[in-house]
Amino acid sequence: MTTAAPVRERPAAAPRGSEFAPLLRTVKGQGLLERRTGWYARSIAVNTLALASVVTAMVLVGNSWWTLLLALPLALFSARTSFIGHDAGHSQIADKRQVNRVLGLIHANLLVGTSAAWWNDKHNRHHANPNHVDKDPDVAPDVLVFSGDHVAGRTGFKAWLTRHQAWLFFPLCLLEGINLKIQGIKDLRRQSPRERTVEGLLLLVHLVAYATLLLTVLTPGKALLFAFLHQAFFGLHLGLAFAPNHKGMPMPDSTTERWGHLHRQVLTSRNIRGGPVTDWLLGGLNYQIEHHLFPNMPRPHLRLAQPLVRAHCRDLGIPYAETGAVDSYRQALGHLREVGEPLRVE
Repeated sequence: MTTAAPVRERPAAAPRGSEFAPLLRTVKGQGLLERRTGWYARSIAVNTLALASVVTAMVLVGNSWWTLLLALPLALFSARTSFIGHDAGHSQIADKRQVNRVLGLIHANLLVGTSAAWWNDKHNRHHANPNHVDKDPDVAPDVLVFSGDHVAGRTGFKAWLTRHQAWLFFPLCLLEGINLKIQGIKDLRRQSPRERTVEGLLLLVHLVAYATLLLTVLTPGKALLFAFLHQAFFGLHLGLAFAPNHKGMPMPDSTTERWGHLHRQVLTSRNIRGGPVTDWLLGGLNYQIEHHLFPNMPRPHLRLAQPLVRAHCRDLGIPYAETGAVDSYRQALGHLREVGEPLRVE
């Protein structure tokens, strides 16, 4: 099993200024950084139609227990909506920053109820220092702990969580959809007055529209159950998409800050093998290495860049991690179990 203890050793000396540049030139030369506005326009239109179809079905079925079954497809297309918001945050969709900003606000704040500003701030810090013990907010100690450096001092309920975190990971993902909304609302205090007004207003519109839809179609009890199922499936789907990307991969710390862009992004990321279905379900994040090397690369170009990146890493002797979906979850959960091991042997 792949372990992911913090990487202490310094990487071998290399002409770091030249490692990434040849790959970047090749990728640019093949036009893989050019926008794909037509592809995104079709994707957005199809996703919007799918969301509208689910909502229409809810209205037509009405106050029936059968309506609860629609929570699953609504969660599925809510995740697709979040993936579009993610791509907008990376400026993958349009050349103009303002267009990407508007698309991000529509797909995150308005349609999903999460804050685009909060997500972009957090996600950009993750991209700058992926899996870094001290700098990546995605591995900061919280409910779960991803580094052995953060286990010391965990007592009581937190220690219990850490001991059992491998078993608790996917159940906790059921709460992630709600957590994303809460974190976005809390982040409004950090934002500038203008940004706070726009973000907060769109979050409020989403909440009112969501509650109105459920309470108009369903009785309060069924509406509450539908909301829980929708958010649980949504959070689980996002967890399934994000968990394989970095968990169980090397975790650099301050002693490895000399890693260049290529080493930093490739060594901490993992790709998931698969075809068009995997690409669709994971929103292109299964090409995590390519996405981290070229965060503004349009999603449909990631699979085209993969053989170029793999060959470049092979020529430089840099490990290129790629595995199946099931094995990626095994590695991620194995790492969580390993991190919690000291608290189980006390």
